[in-house]
Amino acid sequence: MEEKDTNKTKWLHVRLSEDEYNKLQKQFKDTTCRKMSEYIRKKLFDKHLVLYYRNRSLDDLMAEVIPLRKSLFAISNNFNQAVRKLNSMRPFERAESWLQAYEQMSKTVENNVAEIKTYIQNFAEKWLQSSKQDHL
Repeated sequence: MEEKDTNKTKWLHVRLSEDEYNKLQKQFKDTTCRKMSEYIRKKLFDKHLVLYYRNRSLDDLMAEVIPLRKSLFAISNNFNQAVRKLNSMRPFERAESWLQAYEQMSKTVENNVAEIKTYIQNFAEKWLQSSKQDHL
């Protein structure tokens, strides 16, 4: 079996307007091609291009939920540190400082959970509305 030469030795220079270039870049970014040259070759020779399909609603949801998740993670770390500190304190010091830290963390967690619930409810309502419109 002969090995096929895959080295690309020929150049093709093309001039594009700013709009044409931006359009090409956008189309390229919507594919699984890793390099622009790979994308161009596939377009030129009518080869199969795999396009990404992204659910914009899910992207919006993730953009909101990820920072909330990070915030809740930080709160849980602080809570664990407070528990460790509580266990290392003398008995009479524990009650007051523990109660203050617990109340503050509890309010923060409640606010974050309420924000998550509100966002999910809004997302669900929008999704249901678009779902109903699709069926009309």
